[in-house]
Amino acid sequence: MTMNFLNPVTTQTWTNGRHLVRCVKVIQETWDVRTFCFMAEQPVLYFFKPGQFVTLELEIDGEPIMRSYTISSSPSVPYSFSITVKRVPGGKVSNWLHDNLKSGDELAVHGPVGNFNAIDYPAEKILMLSGGVGITPLMSMVRWYFDTNAAVDIEFVHSARTPRDIIYHRELEHIFSRIPEFKLHIVCERSDEMGDAWAGFRGYLSQQMLELMAPDYLEREIFCCGPTPYMNAVKHLLKDNGFDMSRYHEESFGATPVEVKEEALELAEIAGAEEPDLAEALVVEFSASGKSVRIQPGETVHAAAAKLGLHIPKACGMGICGTCRVPLASGQVDMEHNGGITDEDVEEGYILSCCSKPLGNVVVEF
Repeated sequence: MTMNFLNPVTTQTWTNGRHLVRCVKVIQETWDVRTFCFMAEQPVLYFFKPGQFVTLELEIDGEPIMRSYTISSSPSVPYSFSITVKRVPGGKVSNWLHDNLKSGDELAVHGPVGNFNAIDYPAEKILMLSGGVGITPLMSMVRWYFDTNAAVDIEFVHSARTPRDIIYHRELEHIFSRIPEFKLHIVCERSDEMGDAWAGFRGYLSQQMLELMAPDYLEREIFCCGPTPYMNAVKHLLKDNGFDMSRYHEESFGATPVEVKEEALELAEIAGAEEPDLAEALVVEFSASGKSVRIQPGETVHAAAAKLGLHIPKACGMGICGTCRVPLASGQVDMEHNGGITDEDVEEGYILSCCSKPLGNVVVEF
């Protein structure tokens, strides 16, 4: 790298949108987890809110695929960002990344986006709860707090299957050994495999464990990420003890992908699983196709098209990629997107069908 690379005149700041990046490093974190590090050809200051995510634009076996991953690095490392991916048995994307993505490869990413982050919910006392690869957004937050010498009191509780499955183990021990206000607790489900020695907590996270680790957990801002059953158990525990759930924040990419959920709902709707309330029904007309359909408030334009057998192309299902952009001829919609459409496009009358909910009768040019 030359000093010209870091010339502030040519350096750009990361903004939400589509960006080409190059993989510059692959790190083997555990036996089935890898970190992929990315940079841009021209220098970019990758500032984001710790905890946010990006969506990778990939092509696997000739099929375009969008998949979201939390940024595991901290914005305090400004000229690159990283994602950490666990190889999932049968997982099409995670296995492809592990088997194919290598240093020097170029791909497109969308983002950064995400409401689950450390910046929007400042607090002096924090409890971080993670399970498995759900540690990634919390690691981004911890790295940020550590690098910026933040005056926060952190109790960090991580649950792993076995000692060899603890992601970032050495780095966690280093960070938490240097700041007295940062306290680390690791729970291993079991340690009887391959002769692993483990002197810490064993089993599943319980109320008794939590009270030993962080007796004042009810007074803390809580950030939680992990498999859906793990987060459900945490929420159940907190609610049973009267925790103020407005101070609980979670993220999950281990649950059913958004597009799969939507397609399941659309199929149920097409099959007539539920009789619609015609009194509240809204009319969505597709002018180019000459078809119209009644939908319930809260349903998307994309769901309306599916009911008619109309296929509006879609990839991410989260308003990130812009694949489902269509012109809105008349009417109004509530569009909660994640940067997949520009202000100029909106002014010209375009919407993203996957995340646009009609507020009344609408006409779409499709």
